[in-house]
Amino acid sequence: MFALALITLVLHGALTGLFYTFSMSVMPGLNAIEPDRAEAAMRSVNRKILNPWLYLVFLGSPIAALVTGFLADAPAAPWFFAAAGVSFVGSFLVTAAINVPMNNALDAGTMAWKDYSRRWTAFNTLRAVASAAGLVLVGIGLTGL
Repeated sequence: MFALALITLVLHGALTGLFYTFSMSVMPGLNAIEPDRAEAAMRSVNRKILNPWLYLVFLGSPIAALVTGFLADAPAAPWFFAAAGVSFVGSFLVTAAINVPMNNALDAGTMAWKDYSRRWTAFNTLRAVASAAGLVLVGIGLTGL
C-alpha cells in the first residue's frame, strides 16, 4: 500500500514538473524566437511528447490516486480521491478540451503563434497548478497511512 502511494506521489510530481517546465521555460523560450520557428518547434514537441513515458505519467497520476484511495483506509482515502479528482479535471480534462485542440489547430496551420502561445500557456499553467494541488493532496494522504 505504501509503495503504491509513493508511486502515486512520484507520478504527480513528474506531471507537475512537466507542466511547470513548459510554462516557465519552454514557452518563454519559444516566444523569444521568430513565430514561424516557434510554431515549427512546438509542432515537433507536440509530436515527440506523445510517447509511453507521457502516457504513464499523464494517465497514471489520476488512476494511481484513485486505486490508492480505494485501497487506503480513513483518514488517507479521501485525500487520494481528491487528488484523483483534481488531476482528472485540472490535467486530463483541460488537456483534452483545450490544449490538445489548440495543438491540433497549430499543427493544421489554422492558429497563429500569437493567438496560440498566450492562451496555451495560461491553460498549461492551470494544469501545473492543478497537478501541484494533486501532489499536495497525495502528500497529505501519505501522512494518513
